[in-house]
Amino acid sequence: MVSDRSLEVLRVIVQDYVASREPVGSKTIVDRHSFGVSAATIRNDMALLEEEELIVAPHTSSGRIPTDKGYRVFVDHLADLRPLSAAARGAIETFLGESADLDEVLARSVRLLSQLTHQVALVQYPSLSRARVRHIELVPLGGTRILSVLITDSGRVEQRVIELPRALDEQQLGDVRARLNSAVSGLSMSEAATALSGPEGLVPRDLEDVVGPITATLGDQIGANRHDKLVMAGAANLVRTENDFTGSIYPVLEAIEEQVVLLRLFGEMATDQHGVSVSIGRENAPFGLGETSVLTSGYTSPGGDLARLGVLGPTRMDYSNNMAAVRAVARYLSRLLGEN
Repeated sequence: MVSDRSLEVLRVIVQDYVASREPVGSKTIVDRHSFGVSAATIRNDMALLEEEELIVAPHTSSGRIPTDKGYRVFVDHLADLRPLSAAARGAIETFLGESADLDEVLARSVRLLSQLTHQVALVQYPSLSRARVRHIELVPLGGTRILSVLITDSGRVEQRVIELPRALDEQQLGDVRARLNSAVSGLSMSEAATALSGPEGLVPRDLEDVVGPITATLGDQIGANRHDKLVMAGAANLVRTENDFTGSIYPVLEAIEEQVVLLRLFGEMATDQHGVSVSIGRENAPFGLGETSVLTSGYTSPGGDLARLGVLGPTRMDYSNNMAAVRAVARYLSRLLGEN
């Protein structure tokens, strides 16, 4: 156990090291912060923190840096979620408010979150296990080509161009559209996939040869909606912080390309009292991300499913600011999707 003052010393070590990337010594703490005690007293506090493995000397200098355990104590007990500036809040509302559909709003969310935090930003598509088909639209493109548009009740829009074996006139296409919507509108993804497994019974026999490619394509669109996936932005930020990693950043880049691994990590992260999940350093080692920290928060899709968005970067990051940004974007995203 360490004293309250020692914990405050840990707080300023984390904050100063994150800001400067330089090991923090007792004299620096005395000069920069108002503890009202001598450098010798601060050195004693630092010795206690070192015994608890919360800080460590990176080399023979007198300065210390936080360990993974020290960052964990900071996040759990010492981090204050500073409110975002009015400019940052305005940027969230303006940038995300211009989005037209789910794909665009998620793409904008990760770009914005990356800009706010200077980290890699990640957003998980809502789980569509409970999503239902809202509407199917078939748009003629000329000749034998049509555009198939699948819209779910979660706001997801999936589009594919289909080449038909022969052209359909406007009345025939309208009839096919109406019959498909009658067959699958309101069904879950799995139910819709079963209903579209073949054109038999869906349309008149003389149209089955033309409708077959349409139902096959819609089946592919539904399948694409049933798989969890991530959208990512800001991978270049890892290059800017390359010195924070002991070796090459390429293993980290390779790990974040493995979406299944990241989704599994997301699923295992526990949410704290701030509504944010934080996994630090060696806690991420089983996922090949032992030198990174991952911060996530949940957002709610119109279908009621919970998904996560967050940031990934080196353990030396501004946890307070990043946690606040992740939480703010997640809350606005939930509200925006709820309105739509």
